[in-house]
Amino acid sequence: MSIEERLEALEKEIQKMKDIEEIKKLKGQYFRCLDGKFWDELETTLSPNIVTSYSNGKLVFHGPKEVTDYFKKAMPREEISMHMGHTPEITIDSETTATGRWYLEDKLIFTEESKYAGSGVNGGAFYTDKYEKVDGKWYILETGYLRVYEEHFMRDPKIKITMNMHKTK
Repeated sequence: MSIEERLEALEKEIQKMKDIEEIKKLKGQYFRCLDGKFWDELETTLSPNIVTSYSNGKLVFHGPKEVTDYFKKAMPREEISMHMGHTPEITIDSETTATGRWYLEDKLIFTEESKYAGSGVNGGAFYTDKYEKVDGKWYILETGYLRVYEEHFMRDPKIKITMNMHKTK
């Protein structure tokens, strides 16, 4: 293998590593925007052709606006959420496509203002994503998860939320 061929192979490998890091940042931004309820910014992570299959494929949405409209209704300010993506397995399939798997751990707390006040949800799931790169930027093209478990419970009334970024009062 010539020096030129080795250099070209090295450049491709570096680009692949950079793409994987960009996809990790993209998914981190997705989770941050979801929990922060930053709906406009969340839309910027999604391809115009996004298709979802949340909740074991029960919740299918097309297009960024449809996705965020659902979240606006399903995750009001009275609901505190924390979605954590762990152990990414990202494969670069081509210069403009990639796939990823993430382990999700999520927690939901329903505040006193919620119709579900006093309850909570803990869960785990496996996310499967497809990504596309357009004009040098990665977007989520397909996303969805398969639940490993989900538990609903009543929170101990002695435990009080002392801080909540979404509290309006």
